[in-house]
Amino acid sequence: MNIQKLYINRFSPEELERKNKIWKILTKCFFQQFIDKDNTVVDIGAGYCEFINNISCRKKFAIDINPDIKNYAHKDVEIINEISISMHSIDDQAIDVVFMSNFLEHLKSKEEVLKTFQEIKRILCKNGKVIILQPNIKYLFKEYWDFFDHHTPLTDLSLCEALQISGFTIFKNFPKFLPYTTKSKIPKNPFLVRMYLKVPLIWNLMGKQCCVIAINK
Repeated sequence: MNIQKLYINRFSPEELERKNKIWKILTKCFFQQFIDKDNTVVDIGAGYCEFINNISCRKKFAIDINPDIKNYAHKDVEIINEISISMHSIDDQAIDVVFMSNFLEHLKSKEEVLKTFQEIKRILCKNGKVIILQPNIKYLFKEYWDFFDHHTPLTDLSLCEALQISGFTIFKNFPKFLPYTTKSKIPKNPFLVRMYLKVPLIWNLMGKQCCVIAINK
């Protein structure tokens, strides 16, 4: 599959700019609370680097097999072109937080999901966190398949179970967090995005993606 061509066709420059503005709010107003400023953070399947560019931490890694990632990562982000089941460039227990957004569905099988979790467990320090933002097939059984590169569907509960059998402890599970994509009817004005994050009741109405946070005990 030609990943470069696929993603060039998927998002226009205007959409990428809009996505980045949304991610600035998401990182500052939600994800930053789980990440300390002195942490070392890895973004697996970093894509356009909206998360890793905007999060505040001591050291940043972006992992993606798409060579175009170099065009999006900020200068303080170290780029690694490796697959998630074999991140050889990262030492054992070297990472405080692993982040993944809309990544696991691109893996070819649940076996690859488990192998990815095993590799994450290797690179995470004790009590390190893994934060996963993921389409929840429970609420997207039709729309999920509109993307050609989607392979492995997961619910929030099957995701939690996979993490648990991989040796992680579930810390937070938000079954409904964000709408499916930035093409969805998510509020795109920065003020409205902040308001959305402050009112979990709205998540239950609009959320199609789960957010699961687990600890490496």
